[in-house]
Amino acid sequence: MSGFWRGREPLVLASRSEIRRTLLENAGIPFEVVPADIDERGIESEAKVRDPTEAAMLLACEKAAAISRRMPGRWVLGADQTLALGARRLSKPADRQAAAAQLTALRGRSHSLHAAAALVQNGETKFAHVDSATLTMRHFPDAFLDLYLTAVGDAACSSVGGYQLEGRGVLLFDRIEGDHFTILGLPLLPLLAGLRELGLML
Repeated sequence: MSGFWRGREPLVLASRSEIRRTLLENAGIPFEVVPADIDERGIESEAKVRDPTEAAMLLACEKAAAISRRMPGRWVLGADQTLALGARRLSKPADRQAAAAQLTALRGRSHSLHAAAALVQNGETKFAHVDSATLTMRHFPDAFLDLYLTAVGDAACSSVGGYQLEGRGVLLFDRIEGDHFTILGLPLLPLLAGLRELGLML
């Protein structure tokens, strides 16, 4: 295991996200992936959560807790990201048509991304943090949108908003305000601070 890691066992990542895996690998954190399959919309509805920041935090905690109950003693990282366009919440598009509709709605406007991380052990949340960023999409023509969706393919449906900023999605934007890691879906610097406070990293 990494010389920076002080846990007795690798961290458990309750997420299928490739970019979150890459961020943890780059930071030298050993981990194993055990995705949490939870009813996100059902949990939000039951908790009566409407604020996108609160929703991201709730879902990050719930994902980690779901896996923690199955893996006693292990440190589990849950993460979630929500997108708000004014009062409207957007989720991952189901197909190319839905991705086109989302990107058309976002075009020429600013929206907010809220990324949350939670560390849970034995069902108890020991660390939780949520951070926000504001992104302004440029007013691109329809021809560009069609070209973009063809270029990225299925990746347009793998993240909220229909884009990945670390890839071709950067071509959609005029301005970005906020932490880069938050935009990618994990508030990494606060998470690393939390791991150090818990004695899990140097």
